[in-house]
Amino acid sequence: MSVIYIVLTVSVIVGIAFFVVFLLAVKSGQYDDSYTPSVRMLFEDELVKGKSKDSIKSKTD
Repeated sequence: MSVIYIVLTVSVIVGIAFFVVFLLAVKSGQYDDSYTPSVRMLFEDELVKGKSKDSIKSKTD
């Protein structure tokens, strides 16, 4: 029965440690993406392509 308490305590400590490391990574800006917004305008969305083709077809009919 004492092994369960040890394993539970260790798992809670490891979980808290991972949470603290995650918070430090977020605060330091590791997940900030400054590259994608600058190149997003270069890629055309598929939905916009599909709508423009449909509207051209309806105008020619």
